[in-house]
Parts: sequence; structure tokens; C-alpha cells
Amino acid sequence: MKLETKKNNTKIFTLKNLTILFIIVYFGIFLVYPIYKAFAGSMHDWNPLIDQYDFVGLDNFKYVLSNPLFWKSMNNTIFFSFLSVFFRIVLGLGLALLLEAKITKFKSSFRGMFYMPTITPLVAVSFVWMWLYNPQFGLINKVFGLDINWLKDAQYALPAIIIMTIWKDFGYATVIYLAGLMGLPQDVYEAASIDGASKMQTFKNITWPLLKPTTLFIIITSLISYFQAYIQILIMTEGGPGTSTYVISYLIFDEAFVDYNFGVASAMSILLFGIIGILTLLMFKVTSERGSTK
Repeated sequence: MKLETKKNNTKIFTLKNLTILFIIVYFGIFLVYPIYKAFAGSMHDWNPLIDQYDFVGLDNFKYVLSNPLFWKSMNNTIFFSFLSVFFRIVLGLGLALLLEAKITKFKSSFRGMFYMPTITPLVAVSFVWMWLYNPQFGLINKVFGLDINWLKDAQYALPAIIIMTIWKDFGYATVIYLAGLMGLPQDVYEAASIDGASKMQTFKNITWPLLKPTTLFIIITSLISYFQAYIQILIMTEGGPGTSTYVISYLIFDEAFVDYNFGVASAMSILLFGIIGILTLLMFKVTSERGSTK
């Protein structure tokens, strides 16, 4: 009996070791090595097509930071990210409050309906919105009586992509806010009702402060996602017209796979990695502060 138990423990121990080894190898190949390669590549004049890999130190970073297109792409990224996050929060919270207050019987159905665009592939959504934005037969111009070439006009191209991104993503914020609203203490609302507080006062002094951790979570995760936006830019505008819709991720792709400046692209990737790393640390800080206040 003891011998059989010992054999079973040996099998379990071996299985655990294999699982841990697989995880280590997986993350080593697909996470650690690419990050190391990007750091190393950022300090080299790197073109794999001609087997060029010459050490240049910090020259790639100097070139990137002095490149006007980098700063234009950064400005576009910030504009795209913060505007998308703002409307994601406003529309998500507004719809969540409406669903929580007005709809009870079909709440789950409406929650799923508004979340559906979030899980729809971005490629498919981008092609659909390209059709909606078409200046000849697109529904947006037809319905609103407009005559705008949305994706070919530098004035409207980036806002058009932002509108599509907000439509696709605000359902995520709605679901998160609904979960947050369901977890709020009801006795506080009952006390406010007894004191004669209006709905606006209740929202301002109770709901909004209690939803602050949820809002911060949505802000940080959304910014991390939007700073890496790429697919909708590639499909809908390819960075154009001109460079009006260039964002950091698209510029990295352009440098690496169009101009084959892998060293410069790696330097940009490291800078983007640093920005996202700061946002991630901020998210962990917010999360830990939330846990310590409970």
C-alpha cells in the first residue's frame, strides 16, 4: 500500500514538473526572448534581409526622438487613446445606469446585446465600418445628409476611426460598470433616500465615489489596449491620408516591414513598452490600494 502511494506521488510530482517546465519554456520562447531581442535590436543597425546587425548604441533612440513622424504618431496615439477612453467611460456608465434603473427582466439579454460588438473580430468590424463610411453609398452620409469622404480626408479620418472604436468597445465598460453597480451597498442608498437626496445628489456623492476603483480599472486597461491599436488603422486607412492616422503601433510596423529598419522599430517598441509598463504598474497600484481599503 505504501509502495503504491509512493508511485502515485512520484507520477504527480513528475507531472507537476513537466507542467512547470512547459510554462517556463513557453514564456521563455514567446515572451522573454522577444523582449530581449527587441532590447538588443534597438541598439543595432538591423536589417535581416541583408544580414546586417551592426552595433550603434543609442543612435536608434536618438533618431526616433528627433523624428517628427514619431511625435506626430505619438500625438495621434494620445488623442486616439484618451478620446476613446473618455467616451467609453461616459457611454458605458450611462448605459449601465440606465439598464440598472429601468430594465430588470431582460437585463441579461441587453447586457449580452451591448457586449456583442466587443467580442466581434476587429477585422470584420473595420470592414463593415468602411462600408458605412463610403462617401457614395455609405449609410452614415445617407442618414445624416452629409457629403464627407470620411477615410480619405485628413480632417475626418482619425475621428472616424475613433467613432468606430468607441462603438465597438463601450459595451465592455457597460458590463464592468453593471458588475460594479450590483456590488454597491444598498443600505447607503436607503439612508440617502430617507434623507431626501435627489438622484443627482445620490449619484454625485455615493455612486460615483464608490465606482472610482472600477473607473480607474477601465481607464488603465483601456489605455494599455488603445496604445497598441493597429488593426483598424491598417484596414481602414493604412495610416493615411498622408500620415494623418499614423499611431505608434502602425509606425513600428511601417519601419520594420516596409522600410526594414528593424533597429529603429525595436527602439520604438522599447519606448512603447516603457509607456505600457508604467500604465500597468499604475493599474497594480490602484488595485492594491483598492484591496487595502477593504
